[in-house]
Amino acid sequence: MAAMKIERGLNWGTAYTPEMQQGGKRPEPTWSTMRQQVREAEALGYDAMVVAETQHNPYLALAVAAQEPSKLQLGTGIALCFTKSPVDTAYTAWDLQRMSGGRLVLGLGSQVKGHVTRRFSMPWSKPAQRMKDYVGAMRACWRTWQTGEKIDYRSEHYNVSLMTPNFSPPPQQHPDIPVLIAAVQERMLEVAGEVCDGVRLHGIVTRKYLDQIAFPHLRKGYEKSGRPASEWPNFQISGGGFLCVAKDKDSLAKSVENMKSTIAFYGSTRSYRSSFELDEWGDTAEALHKLSMQQKWREMPRLVTEEMVHGFAAVGTYADIASVFKKRFAGTNRVGFDIPVRDDHDRGVLKEILQDLRQP
Repeated sequence: MAAMKIERGLNWGTAYTPEMQQGGKRPEPTWSTMRQQVREAEALGYDAMVVAETQHNPYLALAVAAQEPSKLQLGTGIALCFTKSPVDTAYTAWDLQRMSGGRLVLGLGSQVKGHVTRRFSMPWSKPAQRMKDYVGAMRACWRTWQTGEKIDYRSEHYNVSLMTPNFSPPPQQHPDIPVLIAAVQERMLEVAGEVCDGVRLHGIVTRKYLDQIAFPHLRKGYEKSGRPASEWPNFQISGGGFLCVAKDKDSLAKSVENMKSTIAFYGSTRSYRSSFELDEWGDTAEALHKLSMQQKWREMPRLVTEEMVHGFAAVGTYADIASVFKKRFAGTNRVGFDIPVRDDHDRGVLKEILQDLRQP
């Protein structure tokens, strides 16, 4: 596999948690710390900063982060794509790639039907095929802008045949933008393997899911791509589980309890049902869904067991998390990892853990 890339989240001062559903008071977002976050992450030894699309546009955060001179990759993990045109996303990514000096890693996700149609009022159809067409349309734009060739991309969902010189950005030094897509179901995993540079696996997956569903279907798609088998180790496989880490056993027990809320929140969404069913937790997922429909968010974590937390997360103290983490995420080559940093001692601990994660 390719060398491990370790990512840290870029935040707006309003970290996303399921407790938001319970009416808790949250601070106002801030843009003022983003460049400092990049400096800190690089000093600690991270490889990338990644921002998710939840309450804010992630591309705005990356535009700010890109102003800080750095070698860190800047990624979306993920940005929604079916809420906007592939050409619109192509323009934004092209600008961010130039702005960052070629450091963009574009992570895209479909979201689920309810959010696309009811929150964004956009159409929904054949998500896997549409994603394949979406990536194709973006790359057709990038190829035209870089080479000047006429654009004529035609697919089931997107047809792009007009790109006059006045609307074509100039070529750039780093035209190849890595594209990773979020994938859970088998068909989307195959699309990732076939047309993308990598995949961003969801946190709500177990080790059994990785070995029996994710990796085989990614390889199946990759074999359709026409790329040589020798390049498979460079395919980027990100994530595939949650992190539950603390300085000691008492603190870890509290972290495990908090993780139950996260697992309950995602378990209530039917798109993630297969991850639960594979480990024979399908009945729990169904019960979580029913509670969510009744808006009974506080009751949901009670259905999540410690066994389920250990199934979906890498769980350990600072002293042993590196070995637990590597076993839990074996087969991936991009991972997110972070702990609270309050002082120089915490920074030293985090640096040591990051170094241990990179050891074979």
